[in-house]
Amino acid sequence: MTTTRFAPSPTGYIHVGNLRTALMNYLIARKSGGTFILRIDDTDPERSKEEYVDAIKQDLEWLGLTWDKVERQSKRLDRYADAADKLREINRFYEAFETPVELDLKRKKQLNMGKPPVYDRAALGLSEAEKTALREERGNGVWRFKLDQERIEWTDGILGDISIDAASVSDPVLIRGDGQVLYTIASVVDDTDMGVTNVVRGSDHVTNTATQIQIIKALGGTCPDFAHHSLLTGPQGEALSKRLGTLALRDLREAGVKPMALLSLMARLGSSDPVELRTEMAELIEGFDINRFGSAPTKFDSEDLYPLTARYLQGLTAEQVKDELDDLGVPQAQQAAFWAMAKENISTLKDLGGWWDLCINGADPLIAEEDQAFVAEAMSMLPEGPYDAESWKTWTTAVKEATGRKGKGLFMPLRKAITGMERGPDMGVLLSLMQVIRARG
Repeated sequence: MTTTRFAPSPTGYIHVGNLRTALMNYLIARKSGGTFILRIDDTDPERSKEEYVDAIKQDLEWLGLTWDKVERQSKRLDRYADAADKLREINRFYEAFETPVELDLKRKKQLNMGKPPVYDRAALGLSEAEKTALREERGNGVWRFKLDQERIEWTDGILGDISIDAASVSDPVLIRGDGQVLYTIASVVDDTDMGVTNVVRGSDHVTNTATQIQIIKALGGTCPDFAHHSLLTGPQGEALSKRLGTLALRDLREAGVKPMALLSLMARLGSSDPVELRTEMAELIEGFDINRFGSAPTKFDSEDLYPLTARYLQGLTAEQVKDELDDLGVPQAQQAAFWAMAKENISTLKDLGGWWDLCINGADPLIAEEDQAFVAEAMSMLPEGPYDAESWKTWTTAVKEATGRKGKGLFMPLRKAITGMERGPDMGVLLSLMQVIRARG
């Protein structure tokens, strides 16, 4: 059975980059009838905060990405310690004591010599007495996994055949000097213990995956199927990392973006399939295929979410947005007519307020100087209500006969005078709504 996981760190809010990983893993699990695990990577006690754990769950629930179980890495420290002990027993784990400054100097020296900046394994040559002296001087060292310096190969679900020379990679640090367990080993132990069969994550993890494959094998585990999706960029191809703080899911939610609009975009972005609005999660699940995604950087523009949200809203009934209409104070008897008019002219539900205000308060007229006399004459011909859907046509026909104006020269000045806008909904519908709601106001 397929088992996938989403493993966010509770050090901030989920953003669109995180969502891409979460969604792909979710869709794979659901399409196969498998298990989707929410695994909280909270091994860093200083940066991990419970408020972010709650926020992660809230954001996923808002999107409808339900999980089958929750795991907390902070409750699994004993398992990571066991794995570390096993690596020591098989001589694949060693303690190193270089300071960050010393490591930086080594890297610079290697680069100056035209060599790759790979850790030189100097710690392997330390005697027990030297290690003891270094601990007394500097405290505990970091623990590095000793890579077999051979090629690491796998077939990636998106990138295809991958081959990385382990000799070109530094032995990864798995445990810090202060004892904190790092992602690389925690993830390996969890994936093995929890039977994770498929891992989808960003292409910035490719080298990390290579080292994890060796760790998995050293611990006697079975490697999952890996797939590395492309990284998101801004609409012009610029790095998105600097903007991720403004692309948190809760910010998009606050801006009025609807879950299915966001999911419809993210489930297809970067694939060979066109982005199409889906209104049900089942449609996204059925149409998802990880093999249809490419490796090229993928452009993301948050503005693309608003036309999709608008299309989603157009498919809703007045009853489905009743809470929002009630909050605005739209009379029950007029909610269906108001929603039918407004839904074709909004990007998000936040835009409803402007149309409601127009209906009950009118607008500041927008009248060009050359149209002032015409508009004044036309307004003098506007009959008292009540108005219906035919009132606009009856009125403008009379104005046309009286003034000789026709076409755009007739309709545009009147629209602008009444709504303060150059475009909008059918004026027959809007005029009727303005009169009826004013009468009830």
